[in-house]
Amino acid sequence: MASAATHVSFLPPVLTFLSAAVIGVPIFRLIGQSAVLGYLVAGVVIGPFGFSLIAEPETAASVAELGVVLLLFIVGLELQISRLVSMRRDIFGLGTAQLFVCSAALAGVGILMGAKPAASLVIGIALALSATAVALQLLEERGDMGTPYGGRAFAVLLFQDISVVAILALMPLFAASGPSGGDGWLLAALQSTGTVGAAILAVVLVGRYGLNPFFGLLAASGAREVMTAAALLVVLGTAMLMEHVGLSMAMGAFLAGVLLAESNFRHQLEADIEPFRGMLLGLFFMSVGMSIDGGLLKAEWPTLLGATAGAILLKVALVAGLFRLFGSPWLDAVRGGAILAPAGEFAFVLLPAGGELGLVDPAGTRFAVALAALTMLVGPVAAKALDTVLARRPEGPETTPEAIESTEARVLVIGFGRFGQILTQVLLAEGISVTVIDKDVEQIRSASRFGFRIYYGDGTRLDVLRAAGIGRAELLCVCVDDGEAALKIVDIVHEEFASVRTYVRAYDRMHAVELMNRDVDFQLRETVESALAFGRATLEGLGLSAEAATATAEDVRKRDIARLVLQQAGAAPDATFWTRGVSEIKPEPLTEPQRPSRALNAETRGIIGSKTREAATRTLEAPVTQTPAHAAQDAHSDA
Repeated sequence: MASAATHVSFLPPVLTFLSAAVIGVPIFRLIGQSAVLGYLVAGVVIGPFGFSLIAEPETAASVAELGVVLLLFIVGLELQISRLVSMRRDIFGLGTAQLFVCSAALAGVGILMGAKPAASLVIGIALALSATAVALQLLEERGDMGTPYGGRAFAVLLFQDISVVAILALMPLFAASGPSGGDGWLLAALQSTGTVGAAILAVVLVGRYGLNPFFGLLAASGAREVMTAAALLVVLGTAMLMEHVGLSMAMGAFLAGVLLAESNFRHQLEADIEPFRGMLLGLFFMSVGMSIDGGLLKAEWPTLLGATAGAILLKVALVAGLFRLFGSPWLDAVRGGAILAPAGEFAFVLLPAGGELGLVDPAGTRFAVALAALTMLVGPVAAKALDTVLARRPEGPETTPEAIESTEARVLVIGFGRFGQILTQVLLAEGISVTVIDKDVEQIRSASRFGFRIYYGDGTRLDVLRAAGIGRAELLCVCVDDGEAALKIVDIVHEEFASVRTYVRAYDRMHAVELMNRDVDFQLRETVESALAFGRATLEGLGLSAEAATATAEDVRKRDIARLVLQQAGAAPDATFWTRGVSEIKPEPLTEPQRPSRALNAETRGIIGSKTREAATRTLEAPVTQTPAHAAQDAHSDA
């Protein structure tokens, strides 16, 4: 059994990493820079070439690599077939052109500088990739995700994320072709390819036919922490399998994400994985900062700074030219080039992998890693400065069919029970795009026939709402039958997404008043309209004309809403005592009774006693009359 001293020995490095993140990231966010830069600089400060608080960065590297694994898993989750089809021209056209042109140009520069062709190619590809985390953060800060250049930049990043998987898969085979040679190499390559193919086929089959039933069984148990454990099990298990057959862990995580991209549990899985991904990716960036060779930087700083400026300018020029070729105005083209100029996080995966495979010598790996890190430090600052200059120029409106928002739903519906099903039928009839969130497995199965985007998840969780795209939805419909859960959702949305309108199903009259006090845009008690329609049909069955029955039901509607407004204000005579922030509301007649109630048997007289006469007297003393407020309101009521 481990001693207390052994446990305590793990605390200093953990506390160091946490302190560096808590201090460094907010500082960079306050000065308008990306959190990634904060992590990188924090890593430099605490690393061996800073204050040496972490003397051995490699101790954290193996754990930090899980951040990249989880990042690729989430990238796989985003790769729905519909999105790929709608953005296919920019993804596979512009994305392919960017990667090949930039890789070839950067590799050519490396060869001219005297590097070997294999090393130049690996370094060129690594530097041609862009920083997904940095680029997306800058686009979100500017609000440009839905603009034409933002959509094209996202398409390029998406292709790069896809291509990383193929690059990592091919690098071991490419390395094997060098020193072996002859028939022995060919046989080894065929065996390796067969093993890889068999492993991928096994993962695809299990994912296609086993994951959804597996997660459905776990979801039915209602244990949320088991779902989180299962998500990590699938991601890390697939990653380990791919590593075992000679590919990368990132390849396995990416495959797991793609296989779950169309799953009903996608958003819940993304929400469960996100905290681990964020922390581990931050640790990964800090480990990158710690890995920067301070001795190399001091010895060759003119070369490194010159190479950094040259790489950024070359990428901006090449990417801007490709954006222009694909139809972007020159202003958008330059912005897109600046966004994609910094080398990406996968450079710190490809370069060490190339070094381990013997494609890049140790000195070249050290230089390229330092260069990639410097482009990440300098590139976002340059992009922000360029954007400040370009933002002053007027721009005309542009639209593009590949805009990212076109793939998002206009309405987010939480709850697919009997109420939500009828609501979504109306939206479906009008062709409105809808995303539905529900944590009931049976309801998810029922919804599969509607053609909606529907995912397993808990709508009271902020991370699930954010993953489902609430920030881009026009309207939120809360249709859950749990009053407290509905209030919690409203509070979260009003605080975090003030621009989203809230339409809420109310459970009863008191719940409706609480929702009105929270300034929801619309609320409706779940049985009011059906009860009014039922009453109208009853009057017609008793012989009243349809017009008279409708007029009576409408009069009751107006009286009810007038009473509801008074109850919200606390001025209604039926308020008895304070509870949950509103007065307890008891059923009261909206029309003056023609006679007192009468008990028809002894049991009834024992239940109501003299309270019957008191209630009748109170009603006669304070009758409800029609006021102008009656005609000014719409109905939201059942007792």
